Amino acid sequence: MARTPTKKSAAATRRSSSGTRKTAAKNEAARKPTAKSQPKPATAKKPAGKNSAAGTRKPATSRKPATSRRRKSTVVRKRTGIVAGLIKYGFVAAIWAFVLVGGVLAYHAYQLPDITDLDRYERAGATRLLDHDGAMFVSYGALHGRPVTAANLPDPLIDALVATEDRRFFSHFGIDPISILRAAAVNLKAGRTVQGGSTLTQQLAKNVFLSADRSYSRKIQELLLAFWLEHRFSKQEILALYLNRVYFGAGAYGVDAAARKYFRRPVEDLTAYQSAMLVGLLKAPSRYNPAVDQERSQGRTRQVLLNMADAGYLTEDAAERIAARPSAIQGAAGVSRNHRYFADWARERANGYAGPGGGDRTVRTTLDRRLQRIAELAVSEGMKRGAKKGARQVAMVVMSPDGAVRAMIGGRDYASSQFNRATQALRQPGSAFKPFVFLAALEAGYTPKTRLPDAPVALNGWTPRNFDGRYRGEVTLEDALAHSLNAATVNLSEAIGRRRALSVARRLGVTATLPEGPSLALGAGEVTLLEMTAAYAAFANQGRFVSPYAVERIQTSAEGAIYAHDDRPAPQIVEERTVADLNSMLQLVVESGTGRRARIGRPAAGKTGTSQDFRDAWFIGYTADLVAGIWIGRDDASAMDGVTGGSLPAEIWADFMSKAEDGPPRSLALKAN
Repeated sequence: MARTPTKKSAAATRRSSSGTRKTAAKNEAARKPTAKSQPKPATAKKPAGKNSAAGTRKPATSRKPATSRRRKSTVVRKRTGIVAGLIKYGFVAAIWAFVLVGGVLAYHAYQLPDITDLDRYERAGATRLLDHDGAMFVSYGALHGRPVTAANLPDPLIDALVATEDRRFFSHFGIDPISILRAAAVNLKAGRTVQGGSTLTQQLAKNVFLSADRSYSRKIQELLLAFWLEHRFSKQEILALYLNRVYFGAGAYGVDAAARKYFRRPVEDLTAYQSAMLVGLLKAPSRYNPAVDQERSQGRTRQVLLNMADAGYLTEDAAERIAARPSAIQGAAGVSRNHRYFADWARERANGYAGPGGGDRTVRTTLDRRLQRIAELAVSEGMKRGAKKGARQVAMVVMSPDGAVRAMIGGRDYASSQFNRATQALRQPGSAFKPFVFLAALEAGYTPKTRLPDAPVALNGWTPRNFDGRYRGEVTLEDALAHSLNAATVNLSEAIGRRRALSVARRLGVTATLPEGPSLALGAGEVTLLEMTAAYAAFANQGRFVSPYAVERIQTSAEGAIYAHDDRPAPQIVEERTVADLNSMLQLVVESGTGRRARIGRPAAGKTGTSQDFRDAWFIGYTADLVAGIWIGRDDASAMDGVTGGSLPAEIWADFMSKAEDGPPRSLALKAN
């Protein structure tokens, strides 16, 4: 049903109709250009432009430039919006990148080890052994030298290090972008990593604090540590820290340890060649070790010297001149590896005195390297002859009359067998035991001229025979000992009582288990060469007890001196008059008896020893200054081809003593100093 309009609606309709007519009229008037005087409608807009006053309007084409400008303005606004957006989002991205990088750096910084104290890191203790003159000859474990300050570093060492390892060390800030780019180019060209761009500061950071893995994480930490080191220390201090920590091969950590290891001198005294050689080791310590390959080491040293010339520290002529005069390697020369028998024994003794722990330890020993070299040469030459007669192994101990062991050989080759036949092997001494029987007789009232029967004797079915199978009847004690008569010795032992001889052996320091039967007098028990030599040393020491020793002093890095050998006189265990008689009897052994091959043209005494079936051959002898014992045999105790104590061992002893004794002859009646 249609709705009836209200009065208000009708009026509105009329107004709308009237408005429509008025609008039409206005439009008609606007189309008439001459209707200038006609009043403008109330709703007419003011024309734009200069011609508005004339009542004219622009042609339709005049609107196109305005539209173009509007379009250009729109494009500009769009471009401005894009740039503004890029700046905005770029700024946001930069903030997030900064946060991300900062987070990564913060994380790796948090993972860093404690870097407040470079000297606080613990390491396994090392033991270095010094000879009697104070020169190191062997080390166990990693050898760390004393810390060296920047003021102690010689200029050639610094120049060689910087010229070879980090040419721009004094100008960079911990990393060297030029070196990094150069290394990257070289590695890219080679298709693999052949060159690194690490600075000395980075190497120090890696060596001290980090592992050797090549992860990105470790590299970030290395950079952070390098920046910290550069901020915390001066360039000279960084060099000192680096040289105190870096590895130089042969177990030597730090330049002071290396200087003493290779040249037996402190770092302050290094020459230009020695400095260059040590720096050359850093590239490959084992490959360029002069003790391993001297020619390769010299070539590497020459390259370091040329690096110094290229960097302006030397002239090229000076570099070639220095390279042409290589320094001798002292630490690796002088003795063969057979000195390790003594070193192992000395180290064991040191651990017994001070315990196995205690950090770095320096042990001053009794070793005389001159005597060690002479002993090794004499043994080497003698065993060449002995090999033809089935001699396979040898042991030798040299000591001063007070028991200080000056040289030791525990076998033919330490590399093939570390078993020390001088200290560990128990072998029958044979007639080398007889002086204990004759000393017991002298203490019982016998004299060198006392006569005794050299005649067959049967003891529970056992009948000893002389070496040559003959019996001499009545002989003096000195003749019986000089010619090592078995029958006479057993008769003497039975006459004075076997326990007397056993007691003398114990008093002189022989601790091995010995038989109590009649064969004791002929050396049927098993003893070590070290104990037997020490017992003879008591004869050279005028009857004072001798305990063989290898350690003079022990020092640790933390506590200083912790042990020193007691130099007080040892107790008198045999009367001097009795020892003098025995010495005169043992001199006859060398002068006219079984030990004639041990004559050296100066007063000397000793005794030969040969066990049954030529299984063992001994000679132990002494002068007023030195005591030396030698054993030759086979590890399986099988027989040799007629080797006796008076043959090969006596010859080696004479060869050694004739070279070792370089002072004026001294009588055995005089007390050794």
